[in-house]
Amino acid sequence: MPMRVLALSFLQVLLAGCTMGPDYVRPQAVVPAEFKEMKGWKQAQPRDDSLPGKWWEIFGDAQLNALQEQVAGGNQSLVAAEAQYRQAQHLVQSARAAYLPTAGVTGSVNRFKAASGQSVAVSGIRNLFGTALNIAWEPDLWGSVRRQVEADTSSAQASAATLQALRLSTQAALAQDYFQLRALDAQQQLLEKTVAAYQKTLDITRNRYAAGVAARNDVLQAEAQLEAARGQAIDVGVSRSQMEHALAVLIGKSPAELNLPRTEQLPGSLPQIPVGVPSTLLERRPDIANAERLVAAANAKIGVAKAAYFPSLTLSATNGFQTVNLSKLFSMASRYWALGPAAAAWTLLDGGAKNAQLKQAVDSFDVSVAQYRQAVLTGFQEVEDSLSALRTLQEEQLVLDKAVQSARSALTITENQYKAGTVSYLNVMTAQAAALTNEKSSIAVLGERLSYSVQLVKALGGGWDDGSLPDSDAAAGDSSWTDVLPFPMQ
Repeated sequence: MPMRVLALSFLQVLLAGCTMGPDYVRPQAVVPAEFKEMKGWKQAQPRDDSLPGKWWEIFGDAQLNALQEQVAGGNQSLVAAEAQYRQAQHLVQSARAAYLPTAGVTGSVNRFKAASGQSVAVSGIRNLFGTALNIAWEPDLWGSVRRQVEADTSSAQASAATLQALRLSTQAALAQDYFQLRALDAQQQLLEKTVAAYQKTLDITRNRYAAGVAARNDVLQAEAQLEAARGQAIDVGVSRSQMEHALAVLIGKSPAELNLPRTEQLPGSLPQIPVGVPSTLLERRPDIANAERLVAAANAKIGVAKAAYFPSLTLSATNGFQTVNLSKLFSMASRYWALGPAAAAWTLLDGGAKNAQLKQAVDSFDVSVAQYRQAVLTGFQEVEDSLSALRTLQEEQLVLDKAVQSARSALTITENQYKAGTVSYLNVMTAQAAALTNEKSSIAVLGERLSYSVQLVKALGGGWDDGSLPDSDAAAGDSSWTDVLPFPMQ
């Protein structure tokens, strides 16, 4: 009975083993109680702490929605990131395989002649046939395999977060490019209206010159102003084409395959974006989740490095057949078996290699912790920057709207005065230039506000949270019984 208890205890040690290295604890990061730039920010109603998964729908633009739906399957950077995530999943499967024994089959045939002078049962040339099944297993006594699986699982989760971060970045880039294109549409429409207005003014000036009440110089100035406006309209067209080409590439198409019709104007109002509190940002940013998972992977690799200090044990067994007669190869008389060898190996001196590897693992962990904390700080900075920009641009928009109205009124009065002959054409040109400049500035600011709204959504994680990270089983990917076969089934 004592021997049986001892054997069971030894088997339990072999199966369970112990795990080297520290257990993972998420690093502490500085988290403010509230966002500095939240003052005056109007929260979404009804109040919601998270954005919808399809966050771009809050802008209410059907064309933008249609483009975003094409990103997932068409963008080649995302296709590459998805393949890298699958690669990380297969690394987990490879690490888990070390839990199980390995088995192999060998077959052999020898034809030989014993040396003369030896005492053998059968002299002359002989044949020897053999086959054997070999099984070997290295128990995970010190948790090296467990820590490696833990590290690869965390790396696969980090890869999943990287994929989401790239997806969000691509979606945000598409939305920003789209709104920039719409701002160019609005500018082109403004310039076309301006060209039409300048043409009317030129016609009036020519008539006044023909009647002898205007100078030739007034006609030349009106013509120059008209052509300058036409040149600006052409330049906007070039920029719009380039922006449309960029959108095509983002959705995985060639520029020739995408033609977006012009729109009349930009959205008149911006959506209210739920910002929430700073503490939730750590759970909503995929790049922060990626950095945190890399810390967990680095922590597990410390355990792998520590386990290398301890001896390894390999258990093996062989069962086979051997005979000089091929027809009797699989008979019981030809069978043989062996338990062992049971081999233990322990490196006593290695010139400090293991110690250096352990120090490298600790240093790598320190690096990942610093990078995680930097990712957190960068996340807070991006939210604050977006909030500050949106608040400032909203104030600028109000000022510019007033300037646009004043410039339009001044232009109307000046044109009437010019027609009445009370002011020179120079006054008209000045008023027209002021009106055009203010209206272009107003359009540009509205485009910037839309762009920073997208930037804020991106800074808040775009409706994602770390609960979407794959668990340890999902991080290992799908597998089937055919994966253990000695030949590929794909």
